[in-house]
Amino acid sequence: MIEILIATANKHKVDEYKQMLSPNGYQVKSLLDLNFENIEETGTTFAQNALIKATALHKLTNLLVLADDSGLQIKALNNEPGIYSARYLGVDTPYHQKNEIIIDRLAKVIDRSAKFVCAIAIVDKDDQQVFIGEFDGEIAYQQLGEHGFGYDPIFYLKEYGLTAAQLDPKLKNKISHRAKALQQALAYLKKKGD
Repeated sequence: MIEILIATANKHKVDEYKQMLSPNGYQVKSLLDLNFENIEETGTTFAQNALIKATALHKLTNLLVLADDSGLQIKALNNEPGIYSARYLGVDTPYHQKNEIIIDRLAKVIDRSAKFVCAIAIVDKDDQQVFIGEFDGEIAYQQLGEHGFGYDPIFYLKEYGLTAAQLDPKLKNKISHRAKALQQALAYLKKKGD
């Protein structure tokens, strides 16, 4: 198995990556396994933040590193929360509360379109690449579903008639923004022969 370091201490993200990477021959390590602090994200785009994290961790470990930066963009809120998705409305504010605030803010809004965006950066000893995946949906009128995390309970997928938190995790891991970016990253790694 090829060892890959995922630049996150978010247990939910680590679990999703394990489910998607393990069948492809990767042994996933994360910041939960190592004694590293989260890297400060100082970029202005998802791609810049992913690359900042991946580059910093590669320098520290010399391992193959995958870092992602992802978030929710809501059209009616000028694409907020965007790159500030994790810190939106306060780092310590629980997501069920953030989700209720967003639903309230969109109470009189007709166009509820939104998308999740994920940028995945891969950095190793001789190369760095960034891959972008998007997941289109809209903001639901209430929180629904027990799966997923973060904004998943309010991210409604019209074609399935479900929120992302109601989707079977196996399906979500095939169609999500993270899955789309990771498919590109895996194709690149396979071609590269890592």
